[in-house]
Amino acid sequence: MEDTGRPTVGEYMTREVSTVELDDTVEEVARRIAESEEFSGFPVTDGRRVEGFVSARDLLLAEDHEPMFRVMSENILVAHPDMAVQDAARVILRSGIQKLPVVDDAGNLVGIISNADVIRSQIERATPDKVDKLGRTLENIHGITSHEERRKVPLSELTPTQTTVYADELEGRVYELERGLAEPLVVIDNGGDLLLADGHHRVKAAARLGIEEMEAYVIVLGDTVELGMAETAADSDLERIDDIEEVDYARHPLVETTQRLQNEK
Repeated sequence: MEDTGRPTVGEYMTREVSTVELDDTVEEVARRIAESEEFSGFPVTDGRRVEGFVSARDLLLAEDHEPMFRVMSENILVAHPDMAVQDAARVILRSGIQKLPVVDDAGNLVGIISNADVIRSQIERATPDKVDKLGRTLENIHGITSHEERRKVPLSELTPTQTTVYADELEGRVYELERGLAEPLVVIDNGGDLLLADGHHRVKAAARLGIEEMEAYVIVLGDTVELGMAETAADSDLERIDDIEEVDYARHPLVETTQRLQNEK
C-alpha cells in the first residue's frame, strides 16, 4: 500500500492479544474478566480467525455452561493494519467501543487497538523530528533557510490549509484539550503570515472551548515565498478557523465487519 506518511493502526496496535475460543464457557470467561483489572471482553477466535467478540454484558443473562459461539456478538467492527490511526479513532469514538480488533486480509487476528493507543498516537504525531523534516523540505523546494521556534500562537491569526474536519474526530480533540493531552500545532511563519500546517481538528476544538491561543511548533522561513498550501487556502476561500467545514462521519474503506468477511469466504 502507498505510504501516506500518516501513522497506521499497525504501528500502534497491541500485537499480543488475549482471546477466548468458540467452545469456552460463560463461567470460564466470566471468571477471567472478574479476576482481571484490564479486560472487559475478548475477541472470540477459531484458530487465528476472528469469529466474534464477547463482552461482560453478553455474559450477564447467559447460563454458565453456554459456549461462546452462542453468546458472542458475531457482526463486529474490525480494522486493518494499514488503516490510518485517525480513521480508527473515528470508528472507536463513533461506536462507543474501547477496543477494535485488527485483522489481516484473510480475517486473521493480528492485533487490537484501543482508545488509549489512539490518544498516544495523536500526542506523538507532531514530534520535533517531523517538524524538522517539514522545515528541510521547504528549504529544499524554495532554496531558503528556516528555523524552528516553540511558542504560543493566537488562533485568530492562523490561516487554515485544510477545508474540512470530521465532526466525530473533533469530539476527540475536545476531550484531549479538556484533559491537557493535545499536542502542539505545526505552523509556518511566512513573512508574518501564519499558515496552519497541522492541527485543524485541534484549533476547531479550541475555538469551541473558547481557547484563544495554543502552543505550536513554528517553522519560520528566512524569506517570504509563494507556498502551494497558501494558494490552496486562497482558492478554497480559507481565511480563518470558522471557514473550516465540519463534516459527519463516513465509513472508511478499510473498516469491515466480520459478517462481510464471512460472506467472502
